Amino acid sequence: MAPVVRNFLLGLAATLTLLAIGAGDARAQSRISVGGEAAGRLQDGDQQLDSGEYVDVWTFQGRAGQQVTISMSSTEIDAYLMLRGPGGLSEWNDDRATGETNARLTVRLPADGQYRISATTYEPGENGEYLLSVVEGAGPASGQEGGGDLTLGQTGAGRLALGDDRLDAGEFTDRWTFRGTPGETYVVRLNSGAFDPYLMIRGTDLEADNDDEPGRGSVNSRVEFVMPSDGEVRIYATSYQADETGDYSLLLSHAGAEQEPAPVVASLATLAIGQTQSGSLSSDAPTLRSGEYMQAYALNGRAGDRIELRLRSAGFDPYVFITGPDDFSAANDDDETGEDGTNSRLIVTLPADGEYQVVATSFEPGETGDFILAVGRAGEEVAPTQTASTVAAFEDGVVREGMLSRGDATLDDGQYVDMYQFTGRRGARVAITAESDAFDTNLFLLGPGDVAENNDDGPDGTNSRIDFVLPQDGAYDVAVTSFNGGETGAYRLTAGLSLGTPRQERVQGGPRIFAVMVGISEYGGYASDLPYTDEDALKLAEDLRRDGLLNPASVVITNTDATVGAVKAAFAQVAAQAGPDDIFLFFYSGHGSQGPGTVSAMEPDGRTETIVMVDGEISDQEMGRMFATVNARMAMIVLDSCFSGGFARNVVTRPGIMGMFSSEEDLTSAVAGKFQAGGYLSHFLRTGLGGEANADGDDMITAGELTQYLRRRYAIDAADVRTQTADGQRSYQNLVVERGGVQVDDVVVRVARA
Repeated sequence: MAPVVRNFLLGLAATLTLLAIGAGDARAQSRISVGGEAAGRLQDGDQQLDSGEYVDVWTFQGRAGQQVTISMSSTEIDAYLMLRGPGGLSEWNDDRATGETNARLTVRLPADGQYRISATTYEPGENGEYLLSVVEGAGPASGQEGGGDLTLGQTGAGRLALGDDRLDAGEFTDRWTFRGTPGETYVVRLNSGAFDPYLMIRGTDLEADNDDEPGRGSVNSRVEFVMPSDGEVRIYATSYQADETGDYSLLLSHAGAEQEPAPVVASLATLAIGQTQSGSLSSDAPTLRSGEYMQAYALNGRAGDRIELRLRSAGFDPYVFITGPDDFSAANDDDETGEDGTNSRLIVTLPADGEYQVVATSFEPGETGDFILAVGRAGEEVAPTQTASTVAAFEDGVVREGMLSRGDATLDDGQYVDMYQFTGRRGARVAITAESDAFDTNLFLLGPGDVAENNDDGPDGTNSRIDFVLPQDGAYDVAVTSFNGGETGAYRLTAGLSLGTPRQERVQGGPRIFAVMVGISEYGGYASDLPYTDEDALKLAEDLRRDGLLNPASVVITNTDATVGAVKAAFAQVAAQAGPDDIFLFFYSGHGSQGPGTVSAMEPDGRTETIVMVDGEISDQEMGRMFATVNARMAMIVLDSCFSGGFARNVVTRPGIMGMFSSEEDLTSAVAGKFQAGGYLSHFLRTGLGGEANADGDDMITAGELTQYLRRRYAIDAADVRTQTADGQRSYQNLVVERGGVQVDDVVVRVARA
């Protein structure tokens, strides 16, 4: 490979250096203010990017947290915008995703300081005039007609489709109008399974937008607003991303009345005070008019009864309401005390003797899953039982002998149930078992943080076992019951802390990571130098050592010491010492390259990927042969380099190997300057193994948790990092994780509790 070509390919790892303006501060720059507009012209003789496009540089002062929209329009050139600034900001845009040749960027500025706009073109050599503007905010909406009139309490059905009006950023939009009572509070909800909904509400002195349902973890949109004085608002149903299409539903209701009364059901299951019912929301269940599945129960009450309803589910966001005589109606979404997460807890005083209807449903339309509904007298234990239930701590370990017998509280299908209460703390992994020779046991665990777990058959068939990580400190209820209705007999309940599933119990803690960590910033002329990549290896080693995870046999190799021979020798030496209880890690941060290869199942693009040492390269095929010699409990390869995803097929070829790669096999990887790291994967791996990936707090970081953590960090902090192929096709950097035969619950490391 010619030196010029080699330096071109390897230089891509420095993330867009070929698009950078070079000696930017030395070039002519013009000022533009936020809220300002300026005309310019790109022509022969102007400064050029390294790739040949003419460029004008404009600067403006911004402040941290300020949202600005930069637009470049022209009828003579295909406009292209780049923005650079403090805090590592690097953004670019070609078109508005509308098929036009104009460019538009909307960004939230990360820091106070000066920002640099590069106004340029998509193709080299283009000449022509343009108009540049910088405004605060997201820019104006189109306000075009569409959609229709929206009626209070009814669902409007619509579809975003090609040919609809568009916002300036390219999203299709429908406009709905509603005239209500000035001063009244209304709620509008936009739901879709086809696209990521986005709501905009406009009226006199009214402007409200929403992307995702606040605090719900839902991509659906919900806006609560007060009707303005003129009594009319415009509701824009649109999407979060440009060009998204599909069906949606739009529901307008009074605040606090988003769930309508349940439809009349001819025959209802019965619910009694002091009783617990288990049930399920499924696709064949009745629905409310707003689309939520529901199960209704008949409850006989007396005037003055003060009752408490609790609805719990791990499968959906519970919503419970009750209706009855004298137009009585009350509802609850979340436990107002905050002690029970998104589970529902409702305390009401019944106004009259008669039959009431209790409805178990969900907050969002279309949600499904199992639930447990309990009703009791306010101030008393919900679903009391005849079994003495002493409060104990899971940490202390508890063994109880009990008996299901006639006269116990019952579930809706006739199963007798005994209740026990335990205290637990967040992150504790607990094991609960119920064993009986007299009946087929069934276990339920209920508690704060949406906990509603159950198990029918544990590893011994008719006995039950729940192994679960507690999400919050607090009190947890354990229900012992039977699989079939009417069964009675003696049982044994055991509850205490757990080391995990049998696969997890065998994993030892301590310095079990045998690692070879390579980071190269100084290539000594063999390739262009890189920032921070040597520190990636040094920092990883130091963090693992400080956390007591790194075996002393591990090796760190940086810069001029990182020859092909030295790295291969270190790999062989360290891998030979890792045994079946250990984890072997090969980590690399530096340049990656591609070269010609043979088209095959391993190389469908006909290119061989390599990682670049200071005197040569190690190919994906060679790395595959090296990993074939490892005999550890788990082997991990982590490559933060251009084209690294191409190693996945060659290395992850047998059970027990997990691969993490900073980019797809035909794309470059970016330097993570804002984290002072050579790459995003390097930085996120360190923080993840340092404890941030320990999502449930059980002191074990599993392969699933680590994968989810890395993907989440990429989505939050690297979603807009631009990259490109060797031949200049532009795209975005994406993490590649290949677990092969490594299961999601397989433990990567045990971490020390802080």
